[in-house]
Amino acid sequence: MKYTITQNALKFSQLCYHMNMDEKILRRLSVITDEEKEILAGRKKIDRNIYMAGDRDIISGDKLLPHGKNIMIRPHTRFIHFPEHTHDYVEFVYMCRGSTIHKVNGTSITLNPGELLMMSQHAKQEIEPAGKNDIAVNFIVKPDFFHGVLSFLGNEETPLRRFILSCITGERGAGYLYFKVADVLPVQNLVENLLWILITQPSNKRGIYQLTMGLLFVELLECTDKLEFSYESESVIMKVLRYIEDNYRTATLNEIAGMLHYNHATLSRLIRKKTGQNFTGLLQEKRLSQAAWFLLNTDERIDDIAYLVGYENMTHFHKLFTECYGKSPKHYRDCT
Repeated sequence: MKYTITQNALKFSQLCYHMNMDEKILRRLSVITDEEKEILAGRKKIDRNIYMAGDRDIISGDKLLPHGKNIMIRPHTRFIHFPEHTHDYVEFVYMCRGSTIHKVNGTSITLNPGELLMMSQHAKQEIEPAGKNDIAVNFIVKPDFFHGVLSFLGNEETPLRRFILSCITGERGAGYLYFKVADVLPVQNLVENLLWILITQPSNKRGIYQLTMGLLFVELLECTDKLEFSYESESVIMKVLRYIEDNYRTATLNEIAGMLHYNHATLSRLIRKKTGQNFTGLLQEKRLSQAAWFLLNTDERIDDIAYLVGYENMTHFHKLFTECYGKSPKHYRDCT
């Protein structure tokens, strides 16, 4: 089951070897490039021929990615202002040292060491000049890459899963995700491991890329409290999802609507528009996935588990669980 894959991946990622951002990586990323030498010599604007095809302000993945590759890293070009632009690929920016200032969809973001900024193809980005000691890395990722990591995201509706699906489908409005995760050690381990893999280019690198990225996503799924969005409606949905995550046993639409100062019907329509599900569906999804976890990881009685996740009608719980997982709770525990 996808849920089991996610739980196993999480356990594995917590055992990953930790390496601080060591000097080998930083030295590689700090080298003054030929492009930066030209900027320091007096060039005032970015060289569009490096980044863009034609007159549109769209940075092209075909310009930056070697033929046949769907993921690579590129140190952020320092010393120059990047005017507003979009990308035809998905970009992650990880701050290794110092800071960079980004304006994304009209919001100013100061990216600090250990923080991660994810932008969809349609996000509008502008970047202030970075200094010599401001070391950031751009992950340039074609949407097709994410097909190999979707299984790590499970079936629950989360901001990260919706973002990745929007990137795959090319849906407009996906915006950006800004993770303030400098203090989350597993995330730091995995990003740095991913940097090392992309720098050293080991054999079977495609599979290793996808596994490591998948493990990173598993960790980021637990970081919704450290996540910021671009649009008010997205921020509201994030708060709804976090509310369900924290209060799934007793959560109600009326309660969260009151907390957010929203009309009940208006919030219901917004949830449906942004997630494709209603509040009850999201809540049921969370309750059942939590029940599945209890079944696999505890010896609690099945009726007690149903009560723990918010169901007082045992017949209703058994029916919903069987419809969701294709097995009764007992069969799921015995055979999974």
